[in-house]
Amino acid sequence: MYSYFIRRFLLMIPTFIGITFLCFTVTRFVPGGPVEQAVLRYQQAMSQTSEGGGGSSSTNSTQGQISEEMMQRLKEIYGFDKPFYVAYIQWLWRVLHLDLGVSDTHSRPVWELIKEKFPVSIIFGLTGFLLSYMICIPLGVWKAVKHGSTFDTASSVMVFIGYSIPGWTAGVMLLMLLGGNAYFDLVPLGGKESAMIHANSKLAAYLQEGGAVKDLPLTIRKDFARLKDEDMINSSHPAFEHIPAEKRVKLTTGKHDDLTWFGRFLDTAWHMALPVFCYILGLFASHTVLMKNSLMENLGQDYVRTAFAKGLSENVVIFKHALRNSLIPIATGLGHMLSIILAGSYLIEKVFNINGFGLLGYESLIARDYPVTLGILVIGSMLKLFGNIASDFLYCLIDPRIRFS
Repeated sequence: MYSYFIRRFLLMIPTFIGITFLCFTVTRFVPGGPVEQAVLRYQQAMSQTSEGGGGSSSTNSTQGQISEEMMQRLKEIYGFDKPFYVAYIQWLWRVLHLDLGVSDTHSRPVWELIKEKFPVSIIFGLTGFLLSYMICIPLGVWKAVKHGSTFDTASSVMVFIGYSIPGWTAGVMLLMLLGGNAYFDLVPLGGKESAMIHANSKLAAYLQEGGAVKDLPLTIRKDFARLKDEDMINSSHPAFEHIPAEKRVKLTTGKHDDLTWFGRFLDTAWHMALPVFCYILGLFASHTVLMKNSLMENLGQDYVRTAFAKGLSENVVIFKHALRNSLIPIATGLGHMLSIILAGSYLIEKVFNINGFGLLGYESLIARDYPVTLGILVIGSMLKLFGNIASDFLYCLIDPRIRFS
């Protein structure tokens, strides 16, 4: 078994090179790249300048042109001055040294952007992943046991409706129905936390104790130069202990950080409700059907009939013998699921304005920010490759009959 996994790890190297080389080559030849966009921005700026200052049409046409020296300089800046295979080798060498480059849009290292966005997608994706499995496995087992019943038929209708609706489409419809006060005002319109909590909000009851900055002693104010007189600080702020006790009040308005730990939990859960539901919509539908069909197939095997013939109870036969073998198909897709939950969903994060890994990838694709796009490709492909190995390892844990020799 160890030799098998060693071979799988070694096979990751050419697979990773093939994936990244193909995508890197596409970014070199697809139209509308960063060089073309820089030229377009220059031409637009020059046209606006000529419109504001007047001038003849011949002058405007020459101003819109870009010199060969400037074009070559732009290609050097964006790394398009070398053959694509040479540029790929240089890029791959930097990746091996954990250097993903600098974002063309944000002018920041790609690693910093990814580290900022990654935790957000992990929280949303991992929550949806765990909830989908907590729903689909019991529901699939119950549907298999109650096959042909009213419950099985009704739940199958709901499952296939959920499977036929993309998660981001369901998100748009639910936002229109439940948010924005068009029909109801039950959920926020997006984000992962409240930017402002008003006095009439139910979360206002969980605001911390606070005080005005103007009540701080002048000696303390010097250590917190960014605070203004009209600002309010909560009890978690390091300067709060210097506010006189008689000046401390219960905050009536504030932000997410002004809430107690339980209030912050409720605020985050409130914002996560719809996005997580959209995450698990397609996952739990497909896995429920897979779980049911797999369990029903195992219940028809000879070893199950033998177990019943020995006088074992139905619960023992199902949960001790048949269920374990039925989980093998569920583990098959773990490698794919691992990359999804960590990379996030591009469209779901876009719909709910969640500033996570998926939204970063979506915006980088739209803006032709190739360093960020390729950086996300590196992370996503590595997660997928390691996830596939994790799926094989789970085979061994679930079914001891499987050996990789």
